[in-house]
Formats: sequence, structure tokens, C-alpha cells
Amino acid sequence: MATKRDYYEVLGVARNANKDELKKAYRRLARQYHPDVNSEADASERFKEINEAYEMLSDENMRARYDRFGHAGVENGAGGFSGGFDGGFGSVADIFEEFFGGAFSGGGSGRRRRRGPRRGADLRYDLKISFEEAVFGVEKDIDVTRPAICPSCSGSGAEPGSQPKGCPTCNGSGEVRRVQQSILGSFVNVATCPTCQGTGEVIETPCQTCHGRKQVQETRSLKVKIPAGVDNDTQIRLTNEGAPGVDGGPPGNLFVVIRVLEHKIYERRGDDIWIDLEINVAQAALGDEILVPTIDGEEKLSVPPGTESGKVFRLKGKGVPHLDRSGRGADVGRGDQHVLIHVSIPKKLSEEQRDLFEKLARTLGKEVVPQREKGIFSQLKDALGL
Repeated sequence: MATKRDYYEVLGVARNANKDELKKAYRRLARQYHPDVNSEADASERFKEINEAYEMLSDENMRARYDRFGHAGVENGAGGFSGGFDGGFGSVADIFEEFFGGAFSGGGSGRRRRRGPRRGADLRYDLKISFEEAVFGVEKDIDVTRPAICPSCSGSGAEPGSQPKGCPTCNGSGEVRRVQQSILGSFVNVATCPTCQGTGEVIETPCQTCHGRKQVQETRSLKVKIPAGVDNDTQIRLTNEGAPGVDGGPPGNLFVVIRVLEHKIYERRGDDIWIDLEINVAQAALGDEILVPTIDGEEKLSVPPGTESGKVFRLKGKGVPHLDRSGRGADVGRGDQHVLIHVSIPKKLSEEQRDLFEKLARTLGKEVVPQREKGIFSQLKDALGL
């Protein structure tokens, strides 16, 4: 069995070499003996030996054991070594990236950047609508300012009667390439052309309308159909109404984002509507039939005798329509309206009212009776789901 060489000897470094010196030596040898660039018969074995040496010496614990006991001290630690390229390179191309930068190519063929039609950017428009419009739906006219292909030059960027010309720096490729010679062979460094910024053409006579930018800003009037049941942050997509495409690509989309204004008496919770309603002590004690405002108009509500503050009544189907996401306008039902009752205690009384309350007080007495049932605040918390 062949005797293993000293790891320091393999890397060609002194025994007190620091991490930077180890790495520098390793990468120099890795470039030299990588099987992709070295056809010598023993290149593969040398490459494995170099990797193993660097793996052991770059690990502080392994290095300390090796310095004290030699190969015997790291036999278990080196047992899992597979001879793979684990020192920071996956292939000869990775070596080139590390030491020379840029794109890798053997034999001077180069790597070309793909160009072609690209889809335009998506745009956003924030639209404010009223509470009622969100509930029932509405059609809105909006004016959107967006990029558009220049009508004067049809998007060429050149003044009518002239044409863009191929870039003399990159010959229309949009890229500049520099061949480098190294011990690994010929390599090509590819970068975006600084003259044409990657377009492959230059405009000698810019369009007077767009000044060579190929696009102008335009304001376009659009109709937006807002379905019933939308809420804050609902997005409506207008296909192909975004920014124009590049090099003949399709336009992007316009997303209309809904902002619903607050209502003065209604509060929306999901697809349910809540309203606070105040009744007087007589209505609460004796019961009454009252008219409740709803989004559809007034609705009769029977308040039973003995109603306390915090009592919640439900008017079924008087809430917000469930949003029809199918786009077919189907009837998908509605939420409910919840009426939260507040019993109003008068702060100022007329002489007649005071006299009547005094007579009532004499019949009710003054005894205070502790209650084990839920009080008004507990009822209110239950009603609100707190």
C-alpha cells in the first residue's frame, strides 16, 4: 500500500501557513490538476490528493490532530472524503468564474445573451368607491396615465424618415466580448454593450416626440365594471391595459385596486353589516315596532318588552352580496345585518316626564337585587365576539 504524502508537502506550503496561504495554494493546484484541463494520466489522483489535503488542513480541529498524530490522527475524519470538487469549485467553469470573472466559454465560442419580445409591465390604479357602490356594484369611468408606443416613430425611437442603425461597437449583438488566454485555454468574457446598452442599435436622429425613448405618456379613458360585494384591496384586472411590450411583446395588465370609503352609520364585517341603534327606556321596557335603516331601505323590527342595551337583532339577507368570483353574475347570496341596541337614558326631563318617572319609581321600589346572569357588558362582548 502506497504511503500517503504529507499534506503540507502536497499543497507546497509551510507547516505554519495561515488560512489564506492554504487557500491560495489549493486553488493554484486545483486549476493545474483539474481533470477537465489536465490530460495527464495521474491528474485525477493528484487532484483527489490536493482536495483531501486542503479538506484536512482547512479544518482547525483536523489540522490540530494531524499536526500531533499525523495521518493516523485524521483517518476517521478523512474516511468520508469522496475526491469530489468540494473546495469551492464545481467544474472548470467555476474556476474561471472565481479567478477571471465574467461568462465562461471554451474555444472562443462565447455565450450570447438572448433577446426577443418581452411582455410589458403591469400597472396599478387605486379607485375609491362609496360603501353603497361596493355593496351593489357599479361601472366607473377612469382616466389612466400610462406609457404608450410613440405614435410619431412607431416605437423605433428614430425621427420619421430615418432608422436606427446597428451598433458599431457590438455589431448589433448587444454584447461585447473579450477573449482571454490562460493556462486553462481560451475564454470569453461577455458583457452588455456600453454604447447601445444592450439594444444592438444606435439612434443617430432621435424622434422629436419621444426623444429616442420609444415611448410617450398617454392618458386613456377606460370603463371598469365593479361587481357587487367588493371590499378594500379587491383587485380587478383589465387585460392588456398595462405598459406596452418590448420588441413586439404583448402589453401588460392594469390592476384596479378598490378602496371603499367608510359609511356614516354602517360598519362592514366580512359580508355582514352592523349598525348601532338607540331606543328610549319606554320602548325598551314596553316593547315597540321600529324602522331600521338598511342598505336596501327601511325595515321593520319588532323590539320585545324588556330589551336591554347590548341586545343584538339579525335581519337575514340584508348584508353585503357574496362576491361572485366566477364573473357570471350569479346570485350567490348575501350576508346579514346586525342591529346592536342601545337604551338611551334621558339626561334632561320635562316636569311631566319627571312626574311620570317619580310615579314609576314609587311602584318599582328602591331595593337593589344582585344578579348572577350576564350583565350588559358581558352581553355586549358576546354580541361583538370579544
